[in-house]
Amino acid sequence: MIPARFDYVRAGSVDEAISALTEGGEDAKLLAGGHSLLPLMKLRLAAPSRLIDISGLDEIRGVQRQNGDWSIGGGTRHVQLQDAPEMGVISRAASLIADQQVRNRGTIGGSVAHGDPASDLPAVLLASESEIVARGRSGERRLAVGDLFQDYLTTALEPDELITEIRMPALEGYGWGYEKFIRRSEDWAMVGVCALVKQSDGVCEDVRIGLTHMSSTPLRASAVEEALRGQSLDADQIARAAEQAAEGTRPPGDLNATPDYKRHLARVLTKRALESAAGLGERGQR
Repeated sequence: MIPARFDYVRAGSVDEAISALTEGGEDAKLLAGGHSLLPLMKLRLAAPSRLIDISGLDEIRGVQRQNGDWSIGGGTRHVQLQDAPEMGVISRAASLIADQQVRNRGTIGGSVAHGDPASDLPAVLLASESEIVARGRSGERRLAVGDLFQDYLTTALEPDELITEIRMPALEGYGWGYEKFIRRSEDWAMVGVCALVKQSDGVCEDVRIGLTHMSSTPLRASAVEEALRGQSLDADQIARAAEQAAEGTRPPGDLNATPDYKRHLARVLTKRALESAAGLGERGQR
């Protein structure tokens, strides 16, 4: 289908983009990679009156290590994360997004701002307790990723704000695992799990687990986290804790799976991701 009529502005700077957003009002939208927005426009499920193209803004692109964190520009493309294995779990998750063509164009800021609970990166950022830096006409503000996602395709970003940076802890000393279940290559995740584990002498000091597509927003598997902290990280303990992965979730039923099947997947994938993060067996090779 053909999208509804819209105005097009190519921003030369972040300030220009913010001005264009402000002038365009709530019906103005940013265009970075376009892989989330353009399909909706073609189906006329979204009809922005103005598109502000920020794909050429080098000032919000790139990755740097700063004071123990990774500083990731909002315009950084998935392929750059995919090609940075030193970044750990986020690199792995980025490598599994759709296909290479999508990864070459899609951006981390666009994925986060879109707020789709089936996206790979939001749950990773939630588990790592990252924060975003957003800039609008009122200035710059920092927002914990846990406070960003409010509902399906709904975030706490103001209409005139754009994500300029994501601050992700480097997670020194943490093992990680990322598991994702799809019916076909390049599909959205039916369920995805990001597990981060810090241990000492086989005992779990800290654990963080992010769930993809188990509610209208990404979630933490808090019941599993509570069951593992301070416990030995053996296969039996992990299996018992993983059985609680679906507690507090509200997975949507769809053409691919029922809610009950997604709850089953959450338990299975959480166990596998934790085994990887804890360094157990073949899955521990990550």
